[in-house]
Amino acid sequence: MTAIDPRPSVIAERLSGVKRIIAVTGWKGGIGKSVTATTLALLLARQGHKVGLFDLDFAGASDHLILGAKGIFPKEEKGLEPPVYEGVKFMSVVFFSENKAVPLRGANVSDAIIELLAITQWGELDFLVLDMPPGINDAALDVMRFARKAEVLAVTTPSLLAHDVLARSMDLYKKLKVPVLGVLENMADKAGPRKLRRDPALEKALGRPEKLLGTAFAKDLARAAARLGLKPRRA
Repeated sequence: MTAIDPRPSVIAERLSGVKRIIAVTGWKGGIGKSVTATTLALLLARQGHKVGLFDLDFAGASDHLILGAKGIFPKEEKGLEPPVYEGVKFMSVVFFSENKAVPLRGANVSDAIIELLAITQWGELDFLVLDMPPGINDAALDVMRFARKAEVLAVTTPSLLAHDVLARSMDLYKKLKVPVLGVLENMADKAGPRKLRRDPALEKALGRPEKLLGTAFAKDLARAAARLGLKPRRA
């Protein structure tokens, strides 16, 4: 007999108290996916929302560096309870990797992500922001399969290559009937409804949440988030 994996129902229970799940996704390196996910979580928390941030990028977890989070670790209480940092419940693969590259491939990455989704206790949240695994691979697709309420927020840049990869990836999500919240163009020459300016001050603000929230990047992202209707829905 084939064993039945209980984790899908466990994950559904773990996420039952989350009103909205925002999966911040990008398909090329260096486009600002992690900075966008982390800054968005901080912005939503500053607005008084109950917010969680989950860094699922096994290849390059970096949200802890952007937050400047040090000396924190999940509590074990019928699973793992994420620590709260700067008003955000924060969970990351880096807690278990000792800040080293994780030597996992394909199915092993997917299995590790599913396990983390199954053991993490989020409680009641208005928003859970997922910093997604890069690309559209088994790991990313498994996240979308198990986090059924997730809405994709795609990050790209003005680069022709980035836009081409974006178009193909979005077409796949459309075929899979995954809801897409919107697309943000990072590193733009000027701000727009969904464009985030290239901000020379951003690099020096990383690891310092208050300074980060004062950047032009954060202000552009706040305006874009408002236009995208990032307000909690009823559970």
